[in-house]
Amino acid sequence: MRTVVGVNDPQAVKKWSLLLAAAVNKSSYWTRKMMGEGKNSRLPIQLLMDLQSDAGDEITVDLLMPMSMEPIIGDETLDGKEQPLKYYTDRLRIDQVRGGVDLGGRMTRKRTLRDIRQDAKRAATDWWKRLFDELFFIYLSGAQPQIDQGYVWKRNNAFFGINGVTAPDSGHIMFGGNATAKADIATDDGFDLRLIDRAVAKADTMGGDTTDDISMLPIEIEGGEHYVTLMHPWQFDAMKSNTATGQWLDIQKAAAAAEGRKNPIFEGSEGMYAGTIIHKHRNVLRFGDYGAGANVPAARALFLGAQAAFIAFGSNGNGLRYDWTEEVKDHGNAVKIGTNAIFGVKKATYKSKDSSVTRDFGVIALDTYCKDPNA
Repeated sequence: MRTVVGVNDPQAVKKWSLLLAAAVNKSSYWTRKMMGEGKNSRLPIQLLMDLQSDAGDEITVDLLMPMSMEPIIGDETLDGKEQPLKYYTDRLRIDQVRGGVDLGGRMTRKRTLRDIRQDAKRAATDWWKRLFDELFFIYLSGAQPQIDQGYVWKRNNAFFGINGVTAPDSGHIMFGGNATAKADIATDDGFDLRLIDRAVAKADTMGGDTTDDISMLPIEIEGGEHYVTLMHPWQFDAMKSNTATGQWLDIQKAAAAAEGRKNPIFEGSEGMYAGTIIHKHRNVLRFGDYGAGANVPAARALFLGAQAAFIAFGSNGNGLRYDWTEEVKDHGNAVKIGTNAIFGVKKATYKSKDSSVTRDFGVIALDTYCKDPNA
């Protein structure tokens, strides 16, 4: 019987679980820049901690609506006129997600177990980073990419049955140019600064009145309140190359990574306009069936406020978010390493307890014409 020294060593497994977690958080676009911990977080992604130490697979998140009762004046009786507290609620479920690396046989490897673990960590880090980034784009967009963008998540994956992917409600979607619907998108309805202006105005006036509409909260960073506009690189190219009056070339670009601003949301951004930090990312969802003939290319940029989406991790028994496993196969000839995490992701969509209406909370979809500028 041949023994491979170090495989499944408890200290090594814990060490590499920790290294994996740190590497994923450092490299993932969403977890590195946009995620905050706890129910009071004012970043786009809200990390809920309730299930990391407790049993269970579901978190309920309540949103307390503001009071709207008319004031009682003088000696007029208040008794019986008190307004009941009104909540909107959302639920997030978690399940196990696993991946693995086959490191090959003895003659393929010819290296130490330490090198093998390093290679496995590198491959697993890239895989988990990609998984999380794609998930947040899918859930926040409320759709799957219609055009092949190389996503590893496929439309029929069982993960999307745990927390459903919900399309934007009518109050949380806007269109480029003068378009008012998907079928209206034409080649002159691309992304421009005016769309950001409109989105800011919509967010600033949403809710807070007697209509029971939900207010959109700006992101709080470094003492200021901002929104984030996240667009596809082709949308950004169209916006930047627009030479019309009042567009990109006519404004003083406010660098989002301005002096003294070290928050990750500012770092690597493309600029700031109307208090909105501009980002671009290749994973922004693209489509090919817009316009009257269902053949116009389009993309869905995301206008983000606070608490736009949730993520929660469950306990996997080792006290860490990720688990690292090692196995020897084929009579000691091969080593395989597996990684897993118990978690859930979804867009924040609140449903009133006394109504069937479901509303998005921290994201507005911005649909525009979008094509490859080099095509």
